Amino acid sequence: MAAGAGARPAPRWLKALGEPLSAAQLRRLEEHRYSAAGTSLLEPPLQLYWTWLLQWIPLWMAPNTITLLGLAINLVTTLVLIFYCPTATEEAPYWTYLLCALGLFIYQSLDAIDGKQARRTNSCSPLGELFDHGCDSLSTVFMAVGASIAVRLGTHPDWLFFCSFIGMFMFYCAHWQTYVSGVLRFGKVDVTEIQVALVIVFLLSTFGGATMWDYTIPILEIKLKIFPVLGVVGGAIFSCSSYFHVILHGGVGKNGSTIAGTSVLSPGLHIGLIIILAIMIYKKSATNVFEKHPCLYTLMFGCVFAKVAQKLVVISSFDMMIYFSALCLQISRHLHLNIFKTSNHQAPEQVQVLSSKSHQNNMD
Repeated sequence: MAAGAGARPAPRWLKALGEPLSAAQLRRLEEHRYSAAGTSLLEPPLQLYWTWLLQWIPLWMAPNTITLLGLAINLVTTLVLIFYCPTATEEAPYWTYLLCALGLFIYQSLDAIDGKQARRTNSCSPLGELFDHGCDSLSTVFMAVGASIAVRLGTHPDWLFFCSFIGMFMFYCAHWQTYVSGVLRFGKVDVTEIQVALVIVFLLSTFGGATMWDYTIPILEIKLKIFPVLGVVGGAIFSCSSYFHVILHGGVGKNGSTIAGTSVLSPGLHIGLIIILAIMIYKKSATNVFEKHPCLYTLMFGCVFAKVAQKLVVISSFDMMIYFSALCLQISRHLHLNIFKTSNHQAPEQVQVLSSKSHQNNMD
């Protein structure tokens, strides 16, 4: 290299992988504040359990570690079920359904307390919120696949396709309305109720076998598995009507735009392209790829969905992992945060409360 010549700048695509966010986006991230509203039906009683569970979590365990642990357990248990039922038509050993029920329950429990741990250790941050929702987007895909296998929906490919992709769509719409209104709203029947319902489905398949869902109800002449499908349809109609009411009327930006000042309809392009592409391949494939490999098909499109849910556009599961890792690293560097380590052992207000309790006990 000639003397005095400067170093060659890195290609734009390489820089995008290493630092996906721009300086302006990082500045906006510093201003972000998590906002949520609404309480679902099962949340009040479950709060007692979650509060009890939090007491057993050591202060040194980072909230992101709790989130990732729950996701890993949910993914592994579902992958075991997929191994036995790759086309969602087979019947797996009873213990695989029980394992999925346990894995989903553990995931739901850990997902509910990671935010509590963040407040407890004074380590709340936008990175934690992104990490939580990123893991949730992947878990949504695996929950849909696992539940579809548990009721042998592979015997009805159209039902299987609908139930697999409607879960992704509703998850995306929940964050779409948050992007529009600035507030994550929870309905009376929301993700907690859905997860509990899926645990029940897994337990029923554990004790009754997956073939129980093929039982034809006399007189009605319909199979038992139609009831979970009707539940999905009803839940989708109810939830989507609420989401789109906010999307079309709740823009808090200038002239009714999103919080970023963009059109309230702009996020629909990304999820719309994914679903249209998935439908086209499903219906037009000469090799019947979805019917032959429904779980693999759904998981691969699920990786695309998970990336789009984080405002991504490139279709590749490997690229998704690289992007998400780079995203977390860049945010952690900018905000001077540790991803898997807490900066403080306990929040100041909790230390004060504990000190007061100790003092009171000594007085007694």
